[in-house]
Amino acid sequence: MATFHLTASSVTVSARNLASFEGLRPSTVKFSSFGTLKPGALTQRSFKSLVVKAATVVAPKYTSIKPLGDRVLVKIKETEQKTEGGILLPTTAQSKPQGGEVIAVGEGKTIGKTKLEISTGAQVIYSKYAGTEVEFNGSNHLILKEDDIVGILETDDVKDLKPLNDRVLIKVAEAEEKTAGGLLLTEASKEKPSIGSVIAVGPGTLDEEGNRKPLSVAPGNTVLYSKYAGNDFKGSDGTNYIALRASDVMAVLS
Repeated sequence: MATFHLTASSVTVSARNLASFEGLRPSTVKFSSFGTLKPGALTQRSFKSLVVKAATVVAPKYTSIKPLGDRVLVKIKETEQKTEGGILLPTTAQSKPQGGEVIAVGEGKTIGKTKLEISTGAQVIYSKYAGTEVEFNGSNHLILKEDDIVGILETDDVKDLKPLNDRVLIKVAEAEEKTAGGLLLTEASKEKPSIGSVIAVGPGTLDEEGNRKPLSVAPGNTVLYSKYAGNDFKGSDGTNYIALRASDVMAVLS
């Protein structure tokens, strides 16, 4: 399910606000931090741990979902509930999954002479805020467009991601540990790097005739990319990666 973290400074909750969650059944909106709410019982401090969970619930009478067009149905990978050291994570600390298995596909999209399609059974990584979440057969699924799929994961490690179309997988450079004057930086004060090494690239975009246009970057390039672009991932060894579109790569460094 999608999880929205709300704070008192940014959101005022009222009956009118809740009505704006269009298409949701009342039972699918949950306030995890409160029991029975009484008028005047909410304070600014109360909103610090307020979480709204929302997903479209498909009734049991429906036994299948058939995506249309270039959409695919992905069964979302379960959230990690423990750290590698075995420590249980609270719900608020659990990372939202960005991967899963393709369960069903639509007719696909055809550009020129080339048909774009994803195979069922493929393990995929998708953009963080893509698609519509659906609760079906007791599991969480996502319906999204094929273009929202970043790549195909052939192992359990993101470093082996096979990017699709114009996506690029980059190994993020280590953040600077010290200032120019030699002062040690804390984790909170380290600036997020915008430089990294290209690990893998997609086959490129399609022109109007369906021919692939190769990307302007290649594996091994050291590149500078837009600071707030793409989707961040962490490898099994703790290495940071980012997957983004080639258009978000601003320069090749040498």
